[in-house]
Amino acid sequence: MNRNETDKREIHKRKTDKKEIHKKEADKQEAYGKTLYEKLVSYAESDYYGFHMPGHKRNRSLIENKLPCEIDITEIEGFDDLHHAKGVLMQMQKRAAGLYAAEETHFLVNGSTVGILAAIMGNTNRGDKILVARNCHKAVYHAIDLHGLIPIYVYPRFFEEWDINGPTEGESVKALLCKNSGIRAAVITSPTYEGVTSDIRKIAEVVHEYRIPLIVDGAHGAHFGFHSYFPEHANKQGADVVINSVHKTLPALTQTALIHINGEYADREGIRKYLHMLQSSSPSYILMASIDSCIFLLQNQGEELFASYVVRLKNMRNRLRALKNLVLVDTDDPSKIVISVKKTEWSGKKLYEVLLEEYHLQMEMAASTYILGMTSVGDTEEGMERLIRALFEIDNRQRVKQEERKSFVISCPERVYTSFETEEKIKTKRTENQKLVRSLPWNQCKGFVSAEYVYLYPPGIPLLVPGERISAEIIEQLKEYKKNGFQIEGIKKDGEIEVLADA
Repeated sequence: MNRNETDKREIHKRKTDKKEIHKKEADKQEAYGKTLYEKLVSYAESDYYGFHMPGHKRNRSLIENKLPCEIDITEIEGFDDLHHAKGVLMQMQKRAAGLYAAEETHFLVNGSTVGILAAIMGNTNRGDKILVARNCHKAVYHAIDLHGLIPIYVYPRFFEEWDINGPTEGESVKALLCKNSGIRAAVITSPTYEGVTSDIRKIAEVVHEYRIPLIVDGAHGAHFGFHSYFPEHANKQGADVVINSVHKTLPALTQTALIHINGEYADREGIRKYLHMLQSSSPSYILMASIDSCIFLLQNQGEELFASYVVRLKNMRNRLRALKNLVLVDTDDPSKIVISVKKTEWSGKKLYEVLLEEYHLQMEMAASTYILGMTSVGDTEEGMERLIRALFEIDNRQRVKQEERKSFVISCPERVYTSFETEEKIKTKRTENQKLVRSLPWNQCKGFVSAEYVYLYPPGIPLLVPGERISAEIIEQLKEYKKNGFQIEGIKKDGEIEVLADA
């Protein structure tokens, strides 16, 4: 073979290799350009037969309902692996990070709960101190339990006029960090269930002076930053770890959430480690497709969707301000419709029940003195109009009450033991065949140390944490909640609390 023929063959080979590379790159781009849902539908419509999980085998004849078994798959060729994402799922998580201005974002298929657990456990070692806003969700306390942490509580301001928790103050955080050495992370909730936000920028500056991460439970703030009518997203305010439930305030399926990681103080490897441990090794592709579809929608139609939503929401809020006895409460997040009953003779529970039973309007939550309705881009003008009409009809039926209803400020119970220490004491006594715990009626609990959590759900903020001393104020709160028809959660026996017998 002469030199010319060799050169020609080499040129031809290079061209062929180049075409193959371009084809692979084009295929990759086509795959990543689709949403995960589109990829799943394409696979469902193909002739691939799966000898893999799940057991329904995408066989529609076996399932006589509308559950989407056709797109319910496991980690198979071409669909990546959430725990070791290198392909389509990695690209989709990058897309989510870009949308939220985060350095790193992970899909969560077990709600914000798993993100909170991973964030706290990934940034601490067993037995560490952690600064915690006392109005945090129970998932924060569960992380403290699991890692045997010592919580240092910061108490948020309380708005007595409306009986809702206010913001966590930067100065309070600073004072506690100054007073308590060895704190390894700080956790706050912003926004709260009712839509109150804290000054994250200020708190982040304070926390970073101590070179520790600020973890923000922003479960209710996934819609922040997409319109100027709403607050800025925590990622843009200096938070190191932010957890968002996309299912709460955006068009996504229940249980879907995101965890964002930024900056130099968060332990990224630690967070990833606990995400791998705590999330299912077989994450739902339907849930992940829901997250990705939501992100894709916001990227392509978010501006238009939020513009029309804000028009509807502003109209709704402006009209509700004309209520005479019921009162629309303004918080930092206007998407939350908080209606106070403090000027009326009704409880929040009563208003909640009337809206449900007479008007077929299901509110998100009832508290003693208010109800909470959640709105989103998914709300229709017709749906909003129904709530407006119902509230005005109810408002006209109200009489101004004669005496002021009791207000309950967030409790500051004395901590005798950490929740982890409490559990260890109980286990030790149990192995010695001794009984440390007994159950007492509420009236007899004053002064005893609680051995169990006590909370209302929603919102899931503990009134009592194991290891805290039960005060007369807590007992009065529980009685008031019970009288107004609320279900007290966490306790094993209705009307009683398990307490430590020797404390």
